[in-house]
Amino acid sequence: MTTMAQDEITEINQAVGKRWRSIDPLLPDPGDLPESCGALLVSPGHNGRPAGLALCRHQHVPADSLAQTWDAATKFTLTIRLPEADTKAAADDLLTQWRDHLAELPEAATEPAREPATEPAREPAREDDTAAVVTWPSRDVSGGLLALMRHGLQPISVIAVRQAGRPVPDHGQTSDLVIRQATLADRDNVAKLELGVIHYDAHFGAAIPRPATPALVHNNTSQALEQRPDWTWLATYRGRPVGLAVVEPPAEAAWIAGMTRPGRTVYLSSMFIAPGERGSGTGAKLITHVHHALDERGIDLTLLHYATLNPLSGPFWHRMGYRPLWSTWEAHPASTLR
Repeated sequence: MTTMAQDEITEINQAVGKRWRSIDPLLPDPGDLPESCGALLVSPGHNGRPAGLALCRHQHVPADSLAQTWDAATKFTLTIRLPEADTKAAADDLLTQWRDHLAELPEAATEPAREPATEPAREPAREDDTAAVVTWPSRDVSGGLLALMRHGLQPISVIAVRQAGRPVPDHGQTSDLVIRQATLADRDNVAKLELGVIHYDAHFGAAIPRPATPALVHNNTSQALEQRPDWTWLATYRGRPVGLAVVEPPAEAAWIAGMTRPGRTVYLSSMFIAPGERGSGTGAKLITHVHHALDERGIDLTLLHYATLNPLSGPFWHRMGYRPLWSTWEAHPASTLR
């Protein structure tokens, strides 16, 4: 197993941070490397100095968690740090090492064995319910993208960002359209629209509806409306719910806030417009309303995910002032990593 001194890792992080800042001012400084399976992958460079390093994290997403609706049950996430200007060769080397590492793991094809005393029972393993995942800076076109494609990874989703106060076109007024904050009395309608997001994103590989998903969505919706009702908005047309926007406030968005530069950051977790209302301007009016509320609350940055292959999301969010920050690439199942 490869080892590196902490000062070497710090030096690489500093060089990566400098490179990221030159690519995209909204990227963060690289933080501490996450906990991993213990395998440190290193690509040698010139003069004996590393051209890059990577760590693999193994994760099982519990079946009783709504997170399993958005992820494979077992996933392997590679964190890559590439300090040099041309990343193709180092990325290719690290991905090759990662492929060889996963090939030695039975759990890369099937669910890992569980300890009965510490983990609840779950459904039998499925080989196709695994994924190998890499998150890549969207503006980093230094060569590593070609390596990701060569190793069988596909772009599945985008993390997009909006800065406070970014102007959007005036969408005028629509009679009979009302945008308001949702209440607990709206939970069935909110849950129905939340499920609409999941089932639509499933067409593009960005969501995996499961037997437990409806119940989990209803429970999550109830909790959200009880604990933070002023962060969920409904658009209604003549009293009929036609649109939904849900935002995680800064305290709850801490899990993703580190993906961008420091600031008061929120996560727009859900947005859905009923199929019959798409193209009417309802979505633009709803999100403009939400943006005004976020700006008034002193929010600096808003993050969201959209499916890369979704033909509606990308164009819509770009019109609304968002742009790609990170791209998530996956080999699904993990055994298809080349």
